[in-house]
Amino acid sequence: MGMNNLQADLDEIDHELLRLLTQNSRMTNADLAAAVGIAQSTCITRVRSLVSRGVISGFTANVDPAAVGLSSQVLISVTLRAGARSHLADFMKEMRNLPEVIQVFFLGGSEDFIVHLAVRDNDHVREFVLENLSSNATVASTRTNMVFEHFHKGPVA
Repeated sequence: MGMNNLQADLDEIDHELLRLLTQNSRMTNADLAAAVGIAQSTCITRVRSLVSRGVISGFTANVDPAAVGLSSQVLISVTLRAGARSHLADFMKEMRNLPEVIQVFFLGGSEDFIVHLAVRDNDHVREFVLENLSSNATVASTRTNMVFEHFHKGPVA
């Protein structure tokens, strides 16, 4: 079932459940049902359905990187060498497995990827670029941008 079919199957109650769970995934079923105005049994059935259909892919904790010593965030644009296009999936997998990487975006445009990092400081950024990007034979170029502030709304519900 494609995502468009999933969207067609979501009603206002489903969207409200998603909005509330996006704000607080630890909300109890009783509180969730009361907030939406439905019976607890209906609520749990709907949430389970959203999970089984893949609309909800997981319940996670949002950790503040600064609270664990990673006070800087960086966005690195990466362009792979022309002959390295067959290595796109390998590069993505390699990046996802690195502890500093928060997100990896595969792009259409002048760059191939944006790699979002949480790091201790500028030295940590330099170390990451040298060890994981500059030394990678498939990487043609990088451009590093420091994040001064960001707003994270969360997934669209």
